[in-house]
Amino acid sequence: MEYQTERLILRPWKESDREPFAAMNADPDVMRYFPATRTREESDTMVTAADHILAERGWGLWAVEEKSSGAFMGFVGLNIPGYELPFSPVIEIGWRLDKPFWGKGYAPEAARKALEIGFNQHAMDEIVAFTALENLQSQRVMEKIGMRRCEEFDHPAIKKGQPLCRHVLYRVTKNQMR
Repeated sequence: MEYQTERLILRPWKESDREPFAAMNADPDVMRYFPATRTREESDTMVTAADHILAERGWGLWAVEEKSSGAFMGFVGLNIPGYELPFSPVIEIGWRLDKPFWGKGYAPEAARKALEIGFNQHAMDEIVAFTALENLQSQRVMEKIGMRRCEEFDHPAIKKGQPLCRHVLYRVTKNQMR
């Protein structure tokens, strides 16, 4: 299923997305708030899994395409984290866009659409987001889409004391989006 906003298309993944997605995931700037960059194999595995989950559930991580150019931009979507968090179980919203698309309002535009899909088409009551405490850009997106900062926590997949271990949690409910 494909969704559109004013400037974007949220869609299933295409084979042609794999190369730019892998390049994006190998970029240290794009992956600055993650423990490591990703290899081509890791990126391909993520695309395959995301595409399978979208087909199975009807929601997940959509590829994002710029309408005006047809360019692959990255992804946005809804996800069930694959590890236990202090506030599990949850559905999270996440995004990752390539550098040429930063600072243009694309992330909040795509994220608002993903929230709309989750709340209105899939009857989700609450959606969370979390990021490294240092990632102020993503926190601004979370605030722009109506999420509220709740708490800080240590990410269970990152060793205590390591950079990026400390994370911040944001939440939004369906009622808050009205």
